[in-house]
Amino acid sequence: MWTLCIGALVITSITHWIYRWRNPRCNGKLPPGSMGLPLLGESIQFFTPNTSSEIPPFVKKRMERYGPIFRTNVVGRPVVISTDSDLNYYIFQQEGRLFKSWYPDTFTEIFGQQNVGSLHGFMYKYLKNMVLNLFGPESLKKMLSEVEQVACRKLQGWSSQSTIELKDASASMVFDLTAKKLISYDQENSSENLRESFSAFIQGLISFPLNLPGTAYHKCLQGRKKAMKMLKSMLQERRANPRKNQSDFFDYVLEELQREGTILTEAIALDLMFVLLFASYETTSLALTFAIKILSDNPQVLKQLTEEHEAILKNRENNGSGLTWKEYKSMAYTFQFINETVRLANIVPGIFRKALKDIRYQGYTIPAGWAIMVCPPAVHLNPAKYEDPLAFNPSRWKVGQSLSLA
Repeated sequence: MWTLCIGALVITSITHWIYRWRNPRCNGKLPPGSMGLPLLGESIQFFTPNTSSEIPPFVKKRMERYGPIFRTNVVGRPVVISTDSDLNYYIFQQEGRLFKSWYPDTFTEIFGQQNVGSLHGFMYKYLKNMVLNLFGPESLKKMLSEVEQVACRKLQGWSSQSTIELKDASASMVFDLTAKKLISYDQENSSENLRESFSAFIQGLISFPLNLPGTAYHKCLQGRKKAMKMLKSMLQERRANPRKNQSDFFDYVLEELQREGTILTEAIALDLMFVLLFASYETTSLALTFAIKILSDNPQVLKQLTEEHEAILKNRENNGSGLTWKEYKSMAYTFQFINETVRLANIVPGIFRKALKDIRYQGYTIPAGWAIMVCPPAVHLNPAKYEDPLAFNPSRWKVGQSLSLA
């Protein structure tokens, strides 16, 4: 008898738990969707690789079924996914008031507990200003000549080879340039290969978070561990042998760490360095590779780009001078081409935030504490926003067109 009662209680408890999993509490109406299996949610489907430039299959399938705003559960976390451009704009406008930057625990483990995406308030603004000091408009003006020289040197080297792996070659070029600017790292004069650690890291970045030997996620964490060890060693070496004049980001970091009352710590500085190197290594090289593929597929676009740049060369007083900031800012069609490349490349599949309060939107309620994933590809490929969205058409970005990449 007692056995039957205990069994009934267990079954009732499990049934109630499953019901609560599938029907989370909410002071209103939740967006439509499915919470998937208990504990696992829809994690397996979410992490399925997307090998095209279109909307990720996970998102596209649910958009067709539930509409532009829907709920799911990823790695045990309730998430609302937004493909609605108005809601996305509202989320970014209310940053720090109704929403804050947030990423799943697995991302935090990969990028570090103190990475810039996990910090808020004053510390977030403080780190943002640090980065702008390095890559802001004034710094970019000074870097223009250096970037041009590196690009020309690399292109000349590639031209002498029968074939190159474009993505890897582009990544190497961008990484070397950024690493030199950040930490004065020179692969040719270094005993360790920092870029190899990032290669291992990136291969498992968007993978199911199973930390077992042999899995892509495990290799990702090992790549991070090795890269962080190298960065810490470089920082300690620089601290032991400081320079008289600031020449890179490490010098700036060391000055901040030594300043009385500073809020910067070595852990935060190293996580920031890691994120900046990753951003340069992966996102920029993906965009460059996609851009070159697009040019090979669209000879008319290449023709217009060539004409614009040849006109700039023709108007130079000194043929031997390098690219100027004025020339760079005059490249109207080039900027249209860049915007269209970024739109179709869809380098960032999702941007995460967390609701600080109950958010009501179009009759739905997003509960406080829930995660929200903004999905840029769904906006970039929305036929209501972009005519013939899969077509590569830089002219859609002409001045006067009311378009944005939000």
